[in-house]
Amino acid sequence: MPFRAPSSRLRRAVVPLTLCAGLTVGTAACAADPDEGTNGVGRLSATEIEGKARDAADTAKAVRLSGTLVSKGGTFKLNMRLRKDGAAGSVTTKNSTFELLRVGDTLFLKAAADFWSHDTSAGGSPSKTDSEAADKLDDKFVKVPQGDPSYNQLRGFTDMGLLLAGLTGLHGEKVKGDRDQIGGIRTIKVKGGGDGEGGTLDVALDGAPYPLRFARGGGAGVVVLSEWNKNFPLAEPSKEETLDYGKQLPRT
Repeated sequence: MPFRAPSSRLRRAVVPLTLCAGLTVGTAACAADPDEGTNGVGRLSATEIEGKARDAADTAKAVRLSGTLVSKGGTFKLNMRLRKDGAAGSVTTKNSTFELLRVGDTLFLKAAADFWSHDTSAGGSPSKTDSEAADKLDDKFVKVPQGDPSYNQLRGFTDMGLLLAGLTGLHGEKVKGDRDQIGGIRTIKVKGGGDGEGGTLDVALDGAPYPLRFARGGGAGVVVLSEWNKNFPLAEPSKEETLDYGKQLPRT
């Protein structure tokens, strides 16, 4: 006599399959929940996700910001470690690279001698006096006077709150985009302007909903945000490494 499974057991096995197969939305309805095991922000609206990301960033004590920014003043490549009370890192422009270090309101700039030489793009060469001054500044932490015209501009590269506010804000109507991964962390995209013209923000689905990448609209650069809340040492350089040029930096 052939084996026959009890009818009750057979019904328990067949009914879920029948329900899945019969749903008009297709088999995706029976697939695993994409938000299972996440922080849950993927279930929120685009505006709510952006708000969660801003709140997480506002409460963080430290972050690394790296990437490229394009503005009317040129293209800047940043690699900065930022804290509420200061920062350390580098900025690269078309013609030069320099380091910035800020501890509280005290700002230092460090660069090679050619950074301090006058512009010679017209084919000229720096004077002997210029060269001697540049050699003295070479690879030194030069204190930037707060009264110098460049102080506020340079400080802007070291201001965690200012940078995050300017580099994570979306413009226009916000919509949810695709899911992705950045550094092994699952993310969900939020787009401004519908198709990303107002920027595209990747928000973490694992752990705190930190913003992990921001693509500025119009191809104006992409920055990656990592090492959230990872502290790093921040102290003024020694006197041997420092040069105080006075009330105003030499023109470069």
